[in-house]
Amino acid sequence: MADQWRLIRTGFNDAFTNMAVDEAILNSVVEGAAPNTVRFYRWKPSAVSIGFSQQVEKEVEVEACKTLHVDVVRRPTAGGAVYHDSNGELTYSITARIDTVPSDVISSYRYLCQGIVTMCRNLGLKAQLSFDDKGQQCPNVTVNGRKISGSAQTRRKNAFLQHGTLLLDSNLKTMTKVLKMGLPTAHMPLEKLASKVTTMRCLLGKALSFEELENNLRLAFEKAFNTKLTEQALSPSELTQASELRLRKYATYEWNFKR
Repeated sequence: MADQWRLIRTGFNDAFTNMAVDEAILNSVVEGAAPNTVRFYRWKPSAVSIGFSQQVEKEVEVEACKTLHVDVVRRPTAGGAVYHDSNGELTYSITARIDTVPSDVISSYRYLCQGIVTMCRNLGLKAQLSFDDKGQQCPNVTVNGRKISGSAQTRRKNAFLQHGTLLLDSNLKTMTKVLKMGLPTAHMPLEKLASKVTTMRCLLGKALSFEELENNLRLAFEKAFNTKLTEQALSPSELTQASELRLRKYATYEWNFKR
């Protein structure tokens, strides 16, 4: 069996705290102070996160976010803008040493996302990993051609951080209001979005609790990584770092809006 990994469940946090916690974990793994780590979390209030290199005004309907009380935050990872539904999305992050996964980015995505694909297949869904048609390296897990999960990475020294979503019951109508989705002047019709994106509830035809989803995903990750996920809490150092990163970085206008 591979080195033991840890599992951290942090539940609900605002967008700025969520990004700060993931970077604090990344710092710990880089420094050798923490083992490879899987984290499960949610967002409250709902939020839009944009990729590290994106410009907010090109990706997000900022006024709609203000009206709907949706946070806007810049991720440290790559990829596109994502709507994180407080009531409908489970987010995972994987932080690990680069030498414990396939070294090139595409191969590492395939390795890390196999747990999500396996979990979906265990639930009877014909899931597969695909990369978008725009040449980007960020993959999606799809079922019948419709996206149910997306992921993005960043790498730092000897470690990496991968974020990913899993849509349980996301509000697609709100998604069309807060994301521009490459459209300069109009929202994507709900019917068109529904042909591209789907949810676990829609596919399974029944409700699945977040606890059930987390437990199924935990087992799938353990099998995919040939390891045991030992549940732990954030270390005192990680909590301190996360608090500082939230204040100095992720909750600031400069980080989120100036690119």
